[in-house]
This record gives sequence, C-alpha cells and structure tokens, in this order.
Amino acid sequence: MKKLFATAFFCCALAASAFSQQICSAAFVGNKMVVDQYTKTGYKNEIAIDAKGELTVNTVSLSATESKPVNPIPFKVAIKEKETRTITLFSKEDFMKVDVQKVLSSCKKGDQIVLLTLDKQYALPHNEILVK
Repeated sequence: MKKLFATAFFCCALAASAFSQQICSAAFVGNKMVVDQYTKTGYKNEIAIDAKGELTVNTVSLSATESKPVNPIPFKVAIKEKETRTITLFSKEDFMKVDVQKVLSSCKKGDQIVLLTLDKQYALPHNEILVK
C-alpha cells in the first residue's frame, strides 16, 4: 500500500513540475480513488461494469497510508470505444459529479472512460479508466 501512494505522489509531483506547478487531481468513485495499483509497466485504473456511486474528479491529499479527495473540480466525460478507439463526448455537460452507472450504461467491457479537466491548473495523469 505504501508503494501505491509513493508512486501516486511521485506521478503527481512529476506532473506538477512538468506542467508549471499544476495541482494534482484524481478520479474517485465515492471516496475511493480509482487508480489502485502501480507496477513497473504502468498503473491499474479500472472500474467494474457494475460499479455504483458518484464519479468525481478532486484535488487529492496523498499520504503513505491513504488518498483522500479534497476539493471537487469540474470535468467532462468521454467514452473511448475498444474496437474503433473512437473517443465520443458522453455529454456536453460539465460535471462536478455524475452517477457512474449513467456513464457505464454507455460503455461495453474493454471501453475506456476518459476524464477531461476544464482548467490547465489541474494535472490528471490517470485520466483513462478501463471498463472491466
């Protein structure tokens, strides 16, 4: 668990230094950060097709033992189709939160939910969520 948060912290720190001190943010379903595993080959950013809860993007407080959402930020949602790799806007609406089931009802297994921040001040390094 410490390795997860250390890597998450490193990724956010790298994003912040590379992009003019952007504020680190992350996707959450409820109060649980979606990205939950880091390995040498990448990260695990997945959601079950039957997941329930509110999907949000928040600034994040990271420590060695936990990740907590701090402040919600507005975002857009798009769907990236597995077969064609086509990205389609889910809604023209800007969200502060959205029922994840509404988004998942437009997805098939293998698709990706793509989250877009609306302001360059926020770094969202893990913005594609694989639907399992």
